[in-house]
Amino acid sequence: MPLIPEEPQIHESAQGPRVAPAAGRTAQTPRPVPGPRPAAPARPGRPGPPRPAPPVQRTSREAAPAVPGPSGPAAPAAPAAAPQIQLIPASAEGALDAAEEAVDLLLDSGRAPGEVLVITTGAQHPWAEHELSFGDSAYWAQQDTGDDVFYADAAAVSRAASRPVVVVAVNGGPASAVAGALPQARTRAGELLIVCGEPQQVEPLLGTGV
Repeated sequence: MPLIPEEPQIHESAQGPRVAPAAGRTAQTPRPVPGPRPAAPARPGRPGPPRPAPPVQRTSREAAPAVPGPSGPAAPAAPAAAPQIQLIPASAEGALDAAEEAVDLLLDSGRAPGEVLVITTGAQHPWAEHELSFGDSAYWAQQDTGDDVFYADAAAVSRAASRPVVVVAVNGGPASAVAGALPQARTRAGELLIVCGEPQQVEPLLGTGV
């Protein structure tokens, strides 16, 4: 039999000190210790170490403080908004009844009676006839009191005071009376103008397709 050369025996003293692995951990092959790593460049939006306190963030609606500039002339005041216009189709015979129904709906919706002015282009409203029987001064005093719906004839609309809602009953009368009453009613309506009449007659006078 060929002889197997004996493996050289290495004495434990030549292997250097042996370090026993920690309990519960298996011994691993030693790895080279890396040198000092250069600081990584800061990422956009994220500062590198040391990390400062987070900056105060602005919302998109929060504008930066305005820098006072040279003072200029004051901006002109915005013109008053035009009233909303509603047209209730009605014949001359039914315009007064349509106006009365419109007033009832306004009061039922929460409008105060003193916020409503009713103008007639033909025959006067029965309430106006009744109040005028006590004299012109007593009649217009009802308007100044402002605690009830006020009814006025188209011929006297120039004396009527402005109110949030104006209702016009085109219940007849000359065409000149209607043509003169509607523009004045529009200027006296603060929020809403309701016109009860024939659309073919009313729309051209209002200057808008309602």
